[in-house]
Amino acid sequence: MSLKIKALKIYQVDAFTDKAFHGNSAGVCILEEPIEDEIMQAIAAEMNLSETAFLIPEKNSLLESSNVFSLRWFTPKVEVSMCGHATLAASAILFDEFHVQTDEIIYRTKSGKLTAGKKENKIVLDFPLDTPVFDGFPINKKLLEAVGISEYENIFLGENTKKLVVHLKNHGEVLKLNPNFELMRQLDVLGIKGLGVTASIGEDYDFISRYFNPWAGIDEDSVTGSVHTLLASYWSEILGKNVLNAYQASKRGGEMLLKLREDRRLEIIGDFIITLKGEIYI
Repeated sequence: MSLKIKALKIYQVDAFTDKAFHGNSAGVCILEEPIEDEIMQAIAAEMNLSETAFLIPEKNSLLESSNVFSLRWFTPKVEVSMCGHATLAASAILFDEFHVQTDEIIYRTKSGKLTAGKKENKIVLDFPLDTPVFDGFPINKKLLEAVGISEYENIFLGENTKKLVVHLKNHGEVLKLNPNFELMRQLDVLGIKGLGVTASIGEDYDFISRYFNPWAGIDEDSVTGSVHTLLASYWSEILGKNVLNAYQASKRGGEMLLKLREDRRLEIIGDFIITLKGEIYI
């Protein structure tokens, strides 16, 4: 008895960079019809990237003529509620590979409605701005020790993203951290969805950051759009600026331009490079 094999279009995109093999790589899988969650999770594990995005046009319309898509994101281990770099990657594929006939793409996601456009060969994401919360949550000292943090300027939690961020004394402290990821995985983090560190830098960028999430199968994320919805809010208040240049100081590195709007939305603007395209068989 022969098995029915289905071919799905799949791509790999380096996001938040204009250089191949830099920034943050994301998978993008194009679906013509829904597939089981277990298969999406298996594909994300097979891709073994920080996130793989799964797209399907609403009402089963043609990709080229649709501007509304269902969008979900999976790490190699779990589904996540928001992912900036994989959304940028998905938008790059729709604009550059499928030449969607619209100036704006609308995504229906577990985090609500998100939109994306393209301007001067960059992708512009429209995300909700997160709010930093400075008290009312426990500070896990063992977690800070596992990351290698003994002193800090500030610590806050994203009201919506539930990401914990530690403001360190200077950018050198951010760069030299060498977290114990195995120890981090063993700790009860009480609903925290990742831990970021940040500091001002005052050169070509307003601030830098790094981001760790071993609980989702990502020890250190290369470039993280979602945490910047929180970082933008925090640094805008400190620096008195609504336009910020940010650099994520991972091994691959990546950069983005952040524009805060009065409607509590954030435009995240970044470059991309498409590095792979093909089919995956299920």
